[in-house]
Amino acid sequence: MKRFSPLAAAFLLSAVVFAGVLVWLLAEHATNRGDALKTAGLAGGAVAALYGLWLNDRRRRTEEDRHELERSRISDERFAKAVELLGHQADQVRVGAIHALAGLARTRPDVYAQTVLDVLCAYLRLPFAHGDFGDPVDEPAVAEREGQVRRTAQQVIQSLLARVGTPDAPAYTLDLSGARLDRFTLAGRRVGRLGAQGTTIVNGAAFTDTSFEGSAFFTGAEIHGPVEFVRTKFGSGTGFRDFTVHDEVTFTDVGFATPPDFTQARFPAGTELP
Repeated sequence: MKRFSPLAAAFLLSAVVFAGVLVWLLAEHATNRGDALKTAGLAGGAVAALYGLWLNDRRRRTEEDRHELERSRISDERFAKAVELLGHQADQVRVGAIHALAGLARTRPDVYAQTVLDVLCAYLRLPFAHGDFGDPVDEPAVAEREGQVRRTAQQVIQSLLARVGTPDAPAYTLDLSGARLDRFTLAGRRVGRLGAQGTTIVNGAAFTDTSFEGSAFFTGAEIHGPVEFVRTKFGSGTGFRDFTVHDEVTFTDVGFATPPDFTQARFPAGTELP
């Protein structure tokens, strides 16, 4: 059976309404023919107008869907290109790629925020030799430029994390296991889970007012420079086993959801553990 098109159905319904209203009004002895025709025309026209509104809304939604698909395609291409440029030889290109990824994470956080954080953490886990880590370096200037790129990645990671106290803010996961970090801070940020097993940090670290919603493991991590755990909140599964801090470390007003594991942890003499 051949179906009516929506347009034909709308015209047919409009005609039916027109005829029905006209017959009903003419059946009333108090209604003259002219008024009946006018009222019936308005009723039929209202049906046609409603169809026009429905059609416009459908076209609008179709156009929005098309724009969203195009937006997604462009965003995916930008993401793929930025990830590719993270391997570029020029340090300024790598910095630009990091900021491009950050832009995607901010404009479409539900799609890209965690993915971008995963990519930046993976970048920081790449092998890196620098004099601050006690490595012999043939080209210190090149190492320093790469160090600046990596510090930019660290800053972007911090900026993408929600501030503590932000209503309904997501808590993202960071996997920095084995990474080499410089002046690392998550101060005032909300983190889901943190993996920092075997991580090396130089020139200090700050976790003041940081809230770890999930587990946080510093197992085998090593930090050179002052470290601050001030008003830091830890969720379940906190581990400091074989954790080494070479300089001053401060634990003040720290909260643990479960007892932390400090087995074989090494701190400067006089350090007061929580």
